[in-house]
Amino acid sequence: MIERQQVRHYRVHAQQLDREQGAVADTAVLDIGAQDTGPDGALWALEVRGVDTAGLGAAAEHHDDLVWLWTLRGAPHCYRRADAAQIAAAAAPWSEADAAKRIFDASRPLKEAGVPVLEALDTLTDQMRAIVKEPMVKGEMSSRLHEAMPEHYQRYCKVCDAVHLYEMPFRLSAVRAGLELVPDTSPPVLRPMPGFAVAPDYDDRLDPVRAYLHLLGPATHKQVAEYVDAPVREVKAHWPEDAVEVQVDGETRWMLDADVEALQGAESSGTRLLGPYDLYLQGRDRATLVSDAAKVKALWPVLGRPGAVLIDGEIAGLWRPRKSGKKFNVAVEPWRDLAPAERKLVEAEAEKLAAFRGTALTGLDYTSQP
Repeated sequence: MIERQQVRHYRVHAQQLDREQGAVADTAVLDIGAQDTGPDGALWALEVRGVDTAGLGAAAEHHDDLVWLWTLRGAPHCYRRADAAQIAAAAAPWSEADAAKRIFDASRPLKEAGVPVLEALDTLTDQMRAIVKEPMVKGEMSSRLHEAMPEHYQRYCKVCDAVHLYEMPFRLSAVRAGLELVPDTSPPVLRPMPGFAVAPDYDDRLDPVRAYLHLLGPATHKQVAEYVDAPVREVKAHWPEDAVEVQVDGETRWMLDADVEALQGAESSGTRLLGPYDLYLQGRDRATLVSDAAKVKALWPVLGRPGAVLIDGEIAGLWRPRKSGKKFNVAVEPWRDLAPAERKLVEAEAEKLAAFRGTALTGLDYTSQP
C-alpha cells in the first residue's frame, strides 16, 4: 500500500525538482516535453530543475540544444533538439480513432466528406511542408492553407470573423511537416527544421505512456489517456509490458517495475516556485497533490492559473507575479504557517524568478496566514 505522500515525494525526485544543478541532456521532463505556456513556461521549468537557462530564450532563436513543437493536446512543448524526429513519431496518433479524438470537432466534416483523419493529416502535412520554406507567421501560413485546402478542412471562426483551418489538425500536422516554433513569438512564428524527417521509431524513454508512468506515476489508464488526449483503449493497447500494479490509498494504479523501489522509499526536499503549467502540476490525479476541493479549484481555475509554492514535496501555497513598470513583486498566498526559514527560501526562489525575467525583485507580498 502506497500513500499519497510517497507519490508526491517520488514525483518531485523523478522530475528532479530536488536537484540544484543539471543540464539539458539529463533533464528528465524533456522526455515528455516541458509545456511552454506563459512567461514562466518551459525555460522556467528547466531553471527550477537546476538548468542554467541564460541565453536560451528569444535571443538564442537558433539554440542547438532545444526545440519548441506543438505536440500533445496541441500545446507548445520544449524538447531536446536531438530528439525532434523521434518526438514527431512518439506524439503522432496511434490509429484512426485516436486521430479523430485528438482533433475534436474537426473530424466531423472529414467523416462527412469520406476522408480518413490520418489521410487528412498527411495531406495537411504535405501542404505545410510545401508552403513554409522560411520563418512564417502563423496567420500568413493559415491564409495560404485556406487557399490551398478543401472546405472540409476549414470552419468559420467567430473570433476572427473568417474561415480558416481547424486548429488541432493545424497544430498536429506542423511537427510532422518539420516545423518548429520560434520561442517567445506572439503571434507564433514557425520555421522549417533543416533536414528533418519523422523517425521510423522512437526510444522507450520518449514514449508518452512510459514517460507519464515514470514522471507522473503511479497512474491509471484513464489518467494517462487524458494527458495524451487519446482513447483509453488505445492507451491500454500501448501499455508497457513492465508496468506493475500498486495500490495508492486503496486505488489500483500502475508503475514501471524499475521505479517501484524508488516509489517505496521516496523522500524529497527543497523549495521551488512552480510555473502554472509545470509538469508536476500536470498529472490528471490532482487530488493526489491537493486533497482539499477548494484548494484544487484555486490552484487549477478555468482561467488565470497561479503558480504553486512547493516546499519539501508538498504544495504549501500559491504565487502570482506582479509587474508594474520597473517593479516586480511576487504575491504569495500560503496555505499554512510558513516558518521564518521557509520564508527565506521562498524569497530566494522569487529572486531567482526575477533574475530569470531579467529584472530585480522589489517585493514579496504575503496574504494573511491561514
